[in-house]
Amino acid sequence: MFITFEGPDGCGKTTQITLLDKYLSQQGYPVYRAREPGGTPIGEQIRQVLHDPANEAMDARAEILLYSASRAQLVAEAIRPMLAQGSIVLCDRFFDSTLAYQGYGRGLDIDVLRLITEFATGGLRPDLTIYIDIEPEVGLHRRLRDRHAEWNRLDKMALAFHQRVHSGYLKLIEAEPERWVVVDGERSVEAVQDEVQTLVMARLRRHTTV
Repeated sequence: MFITFEGPDGCGKTTQITLLDKYLSQQGYPVYRAREPGGTPIGEQIRQVLHDPANEAMDARAEILLYSASRAQLVAEAIRPMLAQGSIVLCDRFFDSTLAYQGYGRGLDIDVLRLITEFATGGLRPDLTIYIDIEPEVGLHRRLRDRHAEWNRLDKMALAFHQRVHSGYLKLIEAEPERWVVVDGERSVEAVQDEVQTLVMARLRRHTTV
């Protein structure tokens, strides 16, 4: 089963994935964790270029192509092989981030982005996408408070950009409600994790009976 996590910057995705990984492993499931951009040696090199605050001159089209290059490598090298072995794959962001950030955030053509994404992933789609929902202002404030957080090039964008991204996510969820579940990320870490575990276990039971 392929499960992705999405949400605004600072929503707590990485923390929730770490906790879910531990929980599922304790239940006896084989789990593989990945992240975007990155997740492979090649992808991590691309991540450094994409997130470097010094690369302010990067064109939005170059940005989407670099994200897609990292994604193509991750799918080919890690996600598809691990799914074929029967693992549950947990991925911190996937193509929905491209549609939200580069599509709705930067204003690139959504249909073109979908074509590029289809090529990069070979048509691979998540079985379940968990959206950790917080207001953009709250997420950015969390990032600023966290001394260990990676403050990257996109984090530096104006609040209006992050608000467009947030609205874009809501449109994606509305268009494909059967794949998405929305979790309130402004609660405690424990409360969010309890709901995530309940949702994932219910979907796993359904998935294994299909």
